[in-house]
Amino acid sequence: MNSENFFKDLETKRKKIAIIGLGYVGIPLLLNLGKYFKIVGFDINVHRVKNLKKNKFEDIIDKIDINKIDCTLTSDAVDLKSANFFIIVVPTPINKHNDPDLSAIINATKIVGRNMPKNSIVVYESTVYPGLTEELCVPLLEKESGYKSKSDFWVGYSPERINPGDKDHPVENIVKVISAQDNFSLEIIDKVYSKIINAGTYRAETIRVAEAAKVIENIQRDINIALVNELAIIFSKLGIDTTQVLNAAKTKWNFLDFKPGLVGGHCIGVDPFYLTYKAKELGYHAEIILAGRRINDNMSYFIGGEVLKRLLNSCDIDRGLKIVIFGITFKENIKDIRNSKVVDLYNYFIQYGIDVKIYDPVTDKDDVYEEYGINIIGYDDIKDIDGAIFCVAHESFKTMDLVSFKSRFRNNNSFIFDVKGIFDKKMVENIGYDYWRL
Repeated sequence: MNSENFFKDLETKRKKIAIIGLGYVGIPLLLNLGKYFKIVGFDINVHRVKNLKKNKFEDIIDKIDINKIDCTLTSDAVDLKSANFFIIVVPTPINKHNDPDLSAIINATKIVGRNMPKNSIVVYESTVYPGLTEELCVPLLEKESGYKSKSDFWVGYSPERINPGDKDHPVENIVKVISAQDNFSLEIIDKVYSKIINAGTYRAETIRVAEAAKVIENIQRDINIALVNELAIIFSKLGIDTTQVLNAAKTKWNFLDFKPGLVGGHCIGVDPFYLTYKAKELGYHAEIILAGRRINDNMSYFIGGEVLKRLLNSCDIDRGLKIVIFGITFKENIKDIRNSKVVDLYNYFIQYGIDVKIYDPVTDKDDVYEEYGINIIGYDDIKDIDGAIFCVAHESFKTMDLVSFKSRFRNNNSFIFDVKGIFDKKMVENIGYDYWRL
C-alpha cells in the first residue's frame, strides 16, 4: 500500500473518515471534511447526536444543513468499522487535584481500537502532554485491535486550534500543525487536512513536538494574562487605573496587548497543568507556569474583595447587600460554562451571606443549574440592587441602556464593577454611577 492509493480510497469514498467527539472541534471538522469525503460522526452522547441530526449546533455553527453533508451521525461504535481514517477530538480536562483526566481519550482510543480495520490511520487532536500519544494511546490501540503499530496501523497528532465564538478564525483559516509516526502516514494526513485548510499545513518533526507546540500556545497566553492580572492588583493598591496604564504602554510597537480578567474555560485554565504534570513526573517543578496559574485562579477573590470594600464603605449594610453578576460563560457571546471562574466569584459572596444573583442571556439556564446548582435570573428580576458586576463582555451587555438601568438600583450609590473593561469610564461616571474596573 502507498499513500496515493490510501488517499484515493478516501477521495473516491470507498473508505470513510470517522470523527470521534462531536463538540466545538469535531463539528467544524465534520462539516468541512464532509464536503470532500464520506464521514462518520461518532459521539457517546446519544442526546447530542439526536440534536445534531436536527441541525441543533448550539455555539458551534449557524445555518448549516447537516443533511447536505455526506455523513452518518451515530452513537453506535459498529458504524466505525467502515472507516480507515480516524480523528479523535475528545475533551482532556483536569480533575480536582489539577491532574490530567484522561478518561475520555482512553475510552475513545479503546472504541477506535476495537472497531478500526487493518491499515488504518488514527489522528489525535485533543490537547495532551508531550509523549502521551505514543506512550499511552499507541499501546492501547495495539492491545484493543490486536494490530501492530507502523505496520498494521499508523498514528498521527494534529492539535486543534479552534477558538469558540471566533468567526474571524474558522478552522479553514488556521494553519494546521500535523505530525505522524512516519512519512507514509504524514503524507496521507497532510492530503486529508489540505483539502479543507486554506491557511496551509505545518509539518512538525515529531509527534512530541506537535504535542508540545499545542500545550504551550495556551500556557503562553495564561502567563501573559497572569502578568497583567498581577499588575492590576499592584496598580489597584497604588490607586492607578490599569486600563490607562496599558493604553499608554501599548503605544510602543512591541508591547504585548493582554488585558486582565478571569481565566476559565477548557483550554487556557486547563492545558498548563498537562505540561506541569509531565514535568513533575520527570522531577522538575515548573515555577513560572504554576505561579501564573495561581494568580489567575485567585483573581475571583481579589475582585470579590475589591467589590465588598467599596460597597461596605458606601451602602447601608443593615439592609444587606444585593449584587447582580452579569455573565457566567467563560468568554463572551458563547454558551459554554465549563470551568467558569465567575462561579468562584459568586461563591465568594455566598460565603459572606450576601444576596447575589447571576444574569446571563446567552447561556442555557438548565445547563448552569445542572453544572453548578445556580438559578440564572431574568433581566426583569434585577431590582433594588447595590452593585452590578460585569464579568463577561457579551454584546448585549455592551449595548445596554445604562441610563434606564440606573432605576434598578435602590439608592444613589449605584456601583458598576467592570471586570472586562467594556464601558467607557467617563460616560458611566457622567451618568452618575460609581465605577470600578480591573
